[in-house]
Amino acid sequence: MLSERRASLILLVVTILAAWGWIFSKEAIQGLPPFGFVGLRFLVASLCLLPFCFSKIKKVDKGDLIRASGVGSLLSCALLFWIYAMSVSTSLGEGAFIMSLSMLIVPLVAWVLFKQAPQRIFWISMPIAVCGLAMLSLGGVGWQLSPSQIWFLLAAVFLALHFNVNSRYAQRIPALVLTCVQLFSVGVIASIASLLKETWPASIPMEIWVWFALSVLVATSLRYLMQTLGQKGASPANAAIIMILEPVWTVVLSVVWYHEAMPAHKIMGCALILASLLIYRGAQPLRMWLRKKAHR
Repeated sequence: MLSERRASLILLVVTILAAWGWIFSKEAIQGLPPFGFVGLRFLVASLCLLPFCFSKIKKVDKGDLIRASGVGSLLSCALLFWIYAMSVSTSLGEGAFIMSLSMLIVPLVAWVLFKQAPQRIFWISMPIAVCGLAMLSLGGVGWQLSPSQIWFLLAAVFLALHFNVNSRYAQRIPALVLTCVQLFSVGVIASIASLLKETWPASIPMEIWVWFALSVLVATSLRYLMQTLGQKGASPANAAIIMILEPVWTVVLSVVWYHEAMPAHKIMGCALILASLLIYRGAQPLRMWLRKKAHR
């Protein structure tokens, strides 16, 4: 078992790899069709996992495999909205913060689907997040959502929907099998969408394939392997708070890599969203810390 400190360090590296994933993806779709990129990326990633779970797949009920593929279709919708938003967006950091709202949308979806009322801390965090989103939407002509912000928000909603449904099946299907099946499902659906909607270029430069390889090997395979390893050694509360750093690193990388402008209202919007996530995810460890103090 990893020590808590080492596991936390691994998760910190995971957030950096995830942020680099935004850069790798943005660079790759400069030469690859966006939907085609997602299709290839996730098909290759699922094939990388297949040798490690092939024997387990044969033991899983076929009905569960079909249902897992159906859950993967929700993830594919989220990722297709995400990659399309990225293709039309001029601000990756802003998109990363909007996507991070999915964790605050999860309780709302659970309330609608499974009648699970959100915790009280949710009703404190959500208005702060909404204010943050409003600040991000302030432009020179007042408040307005840009097309990319709408697509990122739709992606966040579908991620929240996937999170809720996926949690139900995670109890019945081995994690590696569930991940492999869902990645394959995303790859197939995105590839079909690409064939129906996109035109592939006659030739693709080698540097584009390098970005594609980095997105598959580093931002997908290595990232999720390290995340699984880190989550085994870190407490859930610690892991949740560390993972909040992904949009922060994405903002830093987008400013350094693409020289993106971050006016005051966008910085304030990102800060409010980050604060809402810290309040929501930090509530549990704070309560545990207060309990320990009270028992001393």
